[in-house]
Amino acid sequence: MPTYLVTYHGGPGMPSDPAAVQQMVSAFQSWVAEVGPAMRDPGAPLGPAKTVSEGSIIDGQAQAPIGGYTLLETGSLEEAARLVQSHPFVARGGALQVSEAISPGG
Repeated sequence: MPTYLVTYHGGPGMPSDPAAVQQMVSAFQSWVAEVGPAMRDPGAPLGPAKTVSEGSIIDGQAQAPIGGYTLLETGSLEEAARLVQSHPFVARGGALQVSEAISPGG
């Protein structure tokens, strides 16, 4: 079954209020449970980055910053996209990009 990389873009940062953080974590955990067996790796938020290209290393990300990631395993890109429609990050104003991981020789 194909694997899909979900990357998190935009949206608000981590709240500073502990109660808001707990509410955000609870909403994420509920979404993970809703996704069920398609969840391969719930992922994590991402911190500082460096972009490496031929001859250079640049602080930050070259294109749209990625704030976090999740890995899903589903039968199709459409199914993976449907699974993330109810993700609480979207409700908080962020966007999710779903990309199929192409397996070598496949």
